[in-house]
Amino acid sequence: MDAADNEEGSSITWEWAPIQYRNYALAGYDRTHNFQLYGTYALPFGKGTNMLSHGFASVLVSGWQANWILSRESGTPFTVSASATSLNSPGNSQTANQTVEYVPILGGYGPGNPYFSTSAFAAVTTPTFGNSGRDILRGPGVFNLNASLFRSFVVRERFNLQFRAEALGLTNTPQFANPSSTVGSSSLGISSSSTGDRQIRLALKLRF
Repeated sequence: MDAADNEEGSSITWEWAPIQYRNYALAGYDRTHNFQLYGTYALPFGKGTNMLSHGFASVLVSGWQANWILSRESGTPFTVSASATSLNSPGNSQTANQTVEYVPILGGYGPGNPYFSTSAFAAVTTPTFGNSGRDILRGPGVFNLNASLFRSFVVRERFNLQFRAEALGLTNTPQFANPSSTVGSSSLGISSSSTGDRQIRLALKLRF
């Protein structure tokens, strides 16, 4: 919780003293849930194990190590804003009028599929502050899985060669940005950009 995010150039939403209490809300970088699961697992195959421990198969499957980092996080909060033309109060921002008690989260992405119900908000047409608060909705969450597979080979007594296969964003799950949130915009409620793509890297690492 904060009154203004601790970023360079950031300012409070409302500077008028009687309503400054409305500035205190969820921080824009808040993530209520942040689950991280990571680990390393030596695969139980090959020499010295009970599975595929002899013959040519043992040579192929010995010494492999799997590694992973799984992330699941809540989305970040955002404010539904409106034009401040009718407000005419320099230094203050304007939020939209919320017309229903609870805003339905539809969960859509891309053109024609709003993330939240846009009918829940209306423009402000009188010289008043909008009735909705700061950072009242939360955007899409994040799911990501990075994984890798390693194997080391002894070259000489002092030299060890490691093969690494790494996949960033293994599931290729898109991470959508918060939707457009300005009442009156043709893109209101639309989340039209995303990050997150699968990257596969192969590498050799010489250790001595």
